[in-house]
Amino acid sequence: MKKKNAVIVCTCLPKHIAAITLYPFIIYKEASFAKDPILVNHERIHLKQQLELLILPFYLWYGIEFLVRLLFLQDKRKAYRAISFEKEAYANEANLLYVKQRKAYSFLKYLFKNP
Repeated sequence: MKKKNAVIVCTCLPKHIAAITLYPFIIYKEASFAKDPILVNHERIHLKQQLELLILPFYLWYGIEFLVRLLFLQDKRKAYRAISFEKEAYANEANLLYVKQRKAYSFLKYLFKNP
């Protein structure tokens, strides 16, 4: 049986954000985005990351890592793409079996990996 994620549509998300995951919800800018298997998979990877870090520590780590990357890269978009959680999600979003095969804390191997 396929597990359904809690889905919310919020058209007020900034234009550069298609979806955001705030455990246990995936919030999409448009309802049609929830039908994009690659975007859904990307967000499900974030759900796994959030769960394994017990949710709140994920957000703290994410924010601190973003600030550190921003300090060094001086570019918000590059800093976002350099976050280990995002690197893992982007690298594996097209592999629709990844969430089932993923080992815990897999984002760590992307922590010091160049983009």
